[in-house]
Amino acid sequence: MLLPKFKFHEPKTEQEACQILMEYGDKAKPIAGGTDLMINMKKKLMSPEHVVSLSRIASLKDLQKENGFVKIGACFTVADMIEAKDIRENVNALSAGAAALGSPLVRNLATIGGNLGSARPAADLPPPLMAYGATLILKSGKGKRSIAIDDFFKSPGTTECRPDEFIAEIQVLTPPAGAGAGYLNLGARKAQDCNIVNVASFICLNKSGVIDTARVILGCVGPIHLRAPAAEKILMGEKPDKTLFKQAADAAKTDCLPITDFRGTGEYKRAMVGVLTQRTLGIALDEAKKNN
Repeated sequence: MLLPKFKFHEPKTEQEACQILMEYGDKAKPIAGGTDLMINMKKKLMSPEHVVSLSRIASLKDLQKENGFVKIGACFTVADMIEAKDIRENVNALSAGAAALGSPLVRNLATIGGNLGSARPAADLPPPLMAYGATLILKSGKGKRSIAIDDFFKSPGTTECRPDEFIAEIQVLTPPAGAGAGYLNLGARKAQDCNIVNVASFICLNKSGVIDTARVILGCVGPIHLRAPAAEKILMGEKPDKTLFKQAADAAKTDCLPITDFRGTGEYKRAMVGVLTQRTLGIALDEAKKNN
């Protein structure tokens, strides 16, 4: 399949990118690795008149640990995320999400900003980022604004990012002592296939060993990635054990809205939500104990 015709822009600075996006508005689309946009354009799902590459902007490839945050530039590649010490040691569930994404070829091209901007309900990076309570920094010619990742996704393929904006940075607060997180996905194959279900869990234990913060994020089982409030409510204020995690996993199955499609029945996906929730909570607990 051939790509539709478009004009290609390659700004060298964030300011230049802002100016181009402001000039062309909804006729333009930013691109980084292109692993999603190019496919959608070939399928004629998108036909932007202007494609604005962000890959030459050095500031969007930065990774910093600063003021208690891990700050990741939107053009930081998924492959680099797996290798990055600051990510692996501080937000390891995000590293696990990166390692689960696609094939090595895809990971070498794909970026964290592109994975979020595509707003696919089956994407690997949103669940761990939501579990950590990440914040996105969006930039435009009018300035910059921050938005909680929980509020970023609107529907499949649609986000709160305006046509004249692009994702510039992802900020993740370094988890405190006693915190841990886990991420797992389930797919028909190890790579180059859409997830059937993916789940990320985060817990933080106080000095008494009681859970005082809990987040459970479900992917592929709704129009966007979903919080699991029933599961989180069961976890809060309790000491973690296998029985508690089983109860939370059962509750998570009531928090999702899976559909039947060629990847599996809704009933199967709901069952797998329970399995992955229980397992990711176990991973989170192991890490929380090490960090306590």
